[in-house]
Amino acid sequence: MEILKKTFIPIFLFVFAAQLQAQTNVVLQKAFHNSYTNELNKNYVAAIADIYPYYSENNYEIAIRLGWLHYLNKNYTASQTYYQKAVNLKPGAIEAKFGYIKPLSFLQNWDKVLEQYLAILKIDPQNTQANYWACVIYYNRKQYEPAIKLFRVVVTLYPFDYDGNHMLAWSMLMAGKKSEAKPFFEKALIIKPADASITDGLARCN
Repeated sequence: MEILKKTFIPIFLFVFAAQLQAQTNVVLQKAFHNSYTNELNKNYVAAIADIYPYYSENNYEIAIRLGWLHYLNKNYTASQTYYQKAVNLKPGAIEAKFGYIKPLSFLQNWDKVLEQYLAILKIDPQNTQANYWACVIYYNRKQYEPAIKLFRVVVTLYPFDYDGNHMLAWSMLMAGKKSEAKPFFEKALIIKPADASITDGLARCN
C-alpha cells in the first residue's frame, strides 16, 4: 500500500501540471487571437494590452510579439527592448534579429544594426538579405573591401540580380578596381538597360 501511495503522488503531480499547462495554453491562444484582431484593426495599444499581462522574462513568443507591436505603434525604444530580450532568449534564431533591426534602423543605431546582420550571417552565411544590407552599411561607410566580399556572396547566389551586380560594381569602382567592376556594370545594364547609375559607373571605368 505504501508503494502505491508513493507512485500515486508523482502521477498526480504530472497530471496536475499537464492540466495547468493546457489551461495556460488556452488562455494564451485567446489572448493572441484578440491581439491579432486588434492589430488587424490597427489598434496597436489594445493589441499590446491583450498579451502584456502574460509577459514573463523567459517567454520568447510574447517578447517578440511585443517588439513587433511596439514597432507598429512607433515606440521604437520599447520595441528594441523587447526584441533584444527575444534575441537573448533564442540566440540561435534569426527571426528576432531581423525584428530587432527594424527599431534599430529607425533609431539610426547603425552599429547595432550591422552587429545583428553579422550575427545572422554567422548562423546563416548565405542569407541574402543580411549579406546585402550589411554590404550597404559597409559601402556607406566607405569600407569597400568588406562590402565587396559580401556583395560577391549575393551575386554568386543571384547572378542575374540587378541590385547585387550594381552594388558590387560600385564597390569595386570605389575601391579603385575599375577593370574588375566593368563586367558587373555591364551585366547590370543588361538587367536594367539605360539605367543612369550604371551608365555613370561604366563611364568612370573607361
